[in-house]
Amino acid sequence: MALMLSTKSLLWLLFVVVSHFTISCNADQQGKYLYKFIQSRRSHKKSSQGEAYGVNGMDHEYFSQSHVEQHASNQELNQVKALPGQPQGVDFDQYAGYVTVDAKAGRSLFYYFVESPHNSSTKPLVLWLNGGPGCSSFGYGAMQELGPFRVNSDGRTLHINEHAWNNVANVIFLESPVGVGFSYSNNSLRDSKNGDHRTAMDSYTFLLNWLERFPQYKTRDLFITGESYAGHYVPQLAHIILSKNKLHKSHTVINLKGIAIGNAWIDDNYCSKGMYDYFWTHGLISDETHKGLQKHCNFKHANLTSECNKYADRVDEELGNIDIYNIYAPLCNSSESHATYTGNDIDPCSDDYTTTYLNLPEVQEALHAKATKWSPCNEMDWTDSPTTILPIIKQLISSGLRTWIFSGDTDGRVPITSSRYSVNSLKLHVDTTWRPWGSGNEVGGYVVGYKGLTFVTIRGAGHTVPSYQPERALTMFSSFLHGKLPPKLIS
Repeated sequence: MALMLSTKSLLWLLFVVVSHFTISCNADQQGKYLYKFIQSRRSHKKSSQGEAYGVNGMDHEYFSQSHVEQHASNQELNQVKALPGQPQGVDFDQYAGYVTVDAKAGRSLFYYFVESPHNSSTKPLVLWLNGGPGCSSFGYGAMQELGPFRVNSDGRTLHINEHAWNNVANVIFLESPVGVGFSYSNNSLRDSKNGDHRTAMDSYTFLLNWLERFPQYKTRDLFITGESYAGHYVPQLAHIILSKNKLHKSHTVINLKGIAIGNAWIDDNYCSKGMYDYFWTHGLISDETHKGLQKHCNFKHANLTSECNKYADRVDEELGNIDIYNIYAPLCNSSESHATYTGNDIDPCSDDYTTTYLNLPEVQEALHAKATKWSPCNEMDWTDSPTTILPIIKQLISSGLRTWIFSGDTDGRVPITSSRYSVNSLKLHVDTTWRPWGSGNEVGGYVVGYKGLTFVTIRGAGHTVPSYQPERALTMFSSFLHGKLPPKLIS
């Protein structure tokens, strides 16, 4: 790749970019752990370059090790009869529990699965992954974004999410890697380190074993979705599935049909440049600072002079105390009443409510989870992470896999400019020119269809798109499942 940097210069670039705005903005747990991740990358002598993972070949010794359960557990044992505090009238089945991915190491991943209340036997299967790395797909994806419930401010009761994605699919939320949420290992020393490679392999093994437990889904269409650092997880897992489908006919052939990644960190260079440009175009930093960054910070070659660092320092000062994950959203103030909150279907203190709820002993018992102190994110000692995922995305497109990238347009962390720079670098032919799409008789966002890839924006959505714009997110997701562009706006 023309934009590939040396490991040392790239990691320093990432540190400068992230450290100058993440801490000062009262970022949520996902932001805190992404910052820790960037810091940890700086301490490693090795960092995978873009083509090291899945493009020029896998680590075949590890690649051949699939820990498939010989005696599948009874899925009925994982059925959740009811979650404490759930409202009346729940009309779908839900399951939760553990799937072993390495019996020798005692490594098990926790999942939460909800079937569709509408003809679940004909609906596709969807796997959702959050990022971090180190953040929970259950605590975020299921309980604050696209799952069937949201936690009330009392931290003990739930209400229905009318625009949950299980309206149109059967959805698995996977807490991955080991050490995230309820997922655990009996060998803490061996499993103290995680990375992109093992996360992808464990997720693949999870799917194999989960399908043994739920054999009725073995032939079902599968779609993999996620956000943020899942811009690494999702394409890497998809690549392994396609490769394994060819190499291991004795295993279940997973019927993967497509992937969709939102506000996804997929290329270090483009994501870094896109952040600063977004700050300036949205009135968050001054003309002088932006010009200084453009002049003195060479993202292509990581030419970080003292002058570059000076202007990066100014970014921290000029941004102020805002929620970088939705630049127009209020911050959480737990001392205030939330009864008067007027935002788009999300309370800024949702993290607090979810953490309280998932630490209730009766909730953990209902979920068949090991009693533990649950946290939305956990610190990871990360060992490998490609600087770009674009080569893998190119391969997935070439394979004919349905590939969507979506972006909430009020996110400053992985903003729409970062996504557009990444997509444009692929130099794909435009099949359907840029146009608005509609949801609820309003502009839901904008879409452009390329040969092999669809890029969609969601108007008014932050980093966690389904949290801020649940109806628009569901419209977009339904279109993705059907392989059609989001509907045109009806005037």
